[in-house]
Amino acid sequence: MTALAQAFEELLAALDRTETMFLVGGSVASGAHGLARLTNDIDIVVDLTLDRVPALCEALGSAFYADAGMVSRAVAAGRPFNLIHLATAYKFDFFPVGNEAFGRSELARRRFTAGSITGLEHIEFPVASPEDIILAKLVWFRKGGGVSDRQWHDILGVIQVQGERLDRAYLNKWAEQLGVSDLLSEVVR
Repeated sequence: MTALAQAFEELLAALDRTETMFLVGGSVASGAHGLARLTNDIDIVVDLTLDRVPALCEALGSAFYADAGMVSRAVAAGRPFNLIHLATAYKFDFFPVGNEAFGRSELARRRFTAGSITGLEHIEFPVASPEDIILAKLVWFRKGGGVSDRQWHDILGVIQVQGERLDRAYLNKWAEQLGVSDLLSEVVR
């Protein structure tokens, strides 16, 4: 078992023990639906409320650096936070959904898959749907000033691999609500 697989399986076990709904997003999800690439971390969209933070931090135990106060402040403010697996120094970036409608839709549409990055091939976990990862990456592309070649490449990879299987109506609806319709039109050309 690779160090990444060990860290990821320990994290998945803690999320499972606390019955915390989540999905893996970012480059891991885009790689699952498109073209895989190396990544330095794993992005996790999580349905985590303030009252559940202590249980999650307790379930993570001494295997992770998880400051309950920092996690609570991040969840309360709707900001991302990270957890670090101490034995491997692997970082997991968490994005609480709160009451955000798009995040709720992502969680409802998650799909289970085996990993697409080296070391996670035999671990099954939920990832964002192809449409949701395209939309999320378009939002990140816009927030980053529209200059991230990696984000754009990930989006193109998902579109290239998924092609006609993509739910265009869903993409168009959420692209409009998220303010990325222009980028979606550009990328699907």
